[in-house]
Amino acid sequence: MYEGDVLAGNWRRPGKGKIPKVPAEPDLVVEDADSGFCGAVVACDKEAVTLEDRFGRRRLFPLAPAAFLLEGKPVTLVRPAAAPAGPRRSASGSIAVEGLRARVARESRIYVEGVHDAALVEKIWGHDLRVEGVVVEYLEGVDDLPAIVAEFGPEPGRRLGVLVDHLVPGSKESRIAAEITSPDVLVVGHPFVDIWQAVKPSVLRIPAWPDVPRGVPWKEGVIAALGWRMEPAEAWRRILGAVSSYTDLEPELLGRVEELIDFVTEAS
Repeated sequence: MYEGDVLAGNWRRPGKGKIPKVPAEPDLVVEDADSGFCGAVVACDKEAVTLEDRFGRRRLFPLAPAAFLLEGKPVTLVRPAAAPAGPRRSASGSIAVEGLRARVARESRIYVEGVHDAALVEKIWGHDLRVEGVVVEYLEGVDDLPAIVAEFGPEPGRRLGVLVDHLVPGSKESRIAAEITSPDVLVVGHPFVDIWQAVKPSVLRIPAWPDVPRGVPWKEGVIAALGWRMEPAEAWRRILGAVSSYTDLEPELLGRVEELIDFVTEAS
């Protein structure tokens, strides 16, 4: 019934022309046929591809013929074609200003709760903020927000925008925000317990952000639930490093930051 030995030859290196070529697009999941290392594509150049497995480990592999398995079948990975030229976009999705010289800072400001919030806002909206001349500062919490607002002295042309974590009905944060009544201050927030949750779980290749029991420090609880053996500072570097554009963030944060930028740059 069969012609020849069905087990003859190298199944990983079939004859020329029988192996499909597949562009090594970001997030494509493949397995290295020789080592069995399985991961998603995170980078590719003309000679090699970098894969990252579900534990965050990365390995570099040469773009050899039939060197990978895609859904169990041998493929040859190739460098993706260059995208058509067009206006360069910033991380926030806005058209980048070439040769940008930062505008002299406005008197208006945006305040966020902590250093992690400030780092994430800078990474995604930093270009836009420099175009507009807006400085972002962090508060280390909102407990003293009314006093901080009073010290800032908001007025027309000197506006203040505040981004608050966990701004949901009935929360401590919502009660504090309600004390701010100046028309030159805008307090908005997102529903997440911490800014970490504003990063889409898929970006970190986890199914969802874990639920942390009451009484357990949130960051430490998340790290333990995910099985990450690291301190919160190292975990944040991992999270922030996985974010490259606005598409990696939840819309509940995106809309609020854009709203704040519009508010502090309006009529000023």
